[in-house]
Amino acid sequence: MYAGTSPCETPAGGGQGGSGDLPSYVRAEGRLRMRLAVRPRGTEAIELSESGGYRIRFPRVGPCEAVMINTGGGMTGGDRLTVDIALDAGAEAVATTQSAEKLYRSTGASSMVDVRLALAGGSRLAWLPQESILFSGARLDRRFDIDIDPSATLTLCEAMIFGRVAMGETLGDGLIRDRWRVRRGGKLLFAEAIRLDGTLAGGLAHPTVAGDARAVATILHVAPDAEARLDEARAALANATSDCGASAWSSMLVARFAGPSPSSLRKDVARFLETFLAAPLPRVWQC
Repeated sequence: MYAGTSPCETPAGGGQGGSGDLPSYVRAEGRLRMRLAVRPRGTEAIELSESGGYRIRFPRVGPCEAVMINTGGGMTGGDRLTVDIALDAGAEAVATTQSAEKLYRSTGASSMVDVRLALAGGSRLAWLPQESILFSGARLDRRFDIDIDPSATLTLCEAMIFGRVAMGETLGDGLIRDRWRVRRGGKLLFAEAIRLDGTLAGGLAHPTVAGDARAVATILHVAPDAEARLDEARAALANATSDCGASAWSSMLVARFAGPSPSSLRKDVARFLETFLAAPLPRVWQC
């Protein structure tokens, strides 16, 4: 992560008119859209569009791996990102990010992230971005809308780090609003909504929220055989140092992690994914 002070880390009230807010026309609005399909050489992007400082790159070696890049280095209040990924029948891909995403302090507006995933019959997608780091004062409003064919497989991993732990940062006021909606065969399968508003450190300290954890992660696996893999998933958690657990129902499996050390949680998540997916993580995770 960045150790220096970014322009958006200036004190509130430092902008024109004392509000500290920047005009909407200088805020970033990014869009990433791609459609993947099976071609003679394997899965390839047959439609691709990028805008607003966001890019997608595909390493030339190995399976189809889409690396999403934020050339701005992070998001702050008023920034918006929309990601739209569709997999045609039989397509297989991994989507990840070049680095951890930084959510900087906001003076009012939220950073908006809208992710839409659509998986056709027999397709497989591993959504494996690196973690999101929330700076003190960050405001994040994120939504996942996912449509999956009953024969498709999705593995989705999302991790959050609360404050720059290595710098001794404690979260002040902010917002975390996270909504997930997953539909399988057109029917709602999984719905989750989290909202923390105000003094984030106090909310996260509550034992029913995060138990004072500084990092959390959720892995959602949706597949025809998801429930049958529960014992396998729990075995993959056996050596984790973070608080963690797994459960399975209705053709999906959920594993959750929470702990005081972001670096330890990252190692636990990486070890679990490599074991559960029986494949190495994207190369950018090793950088």
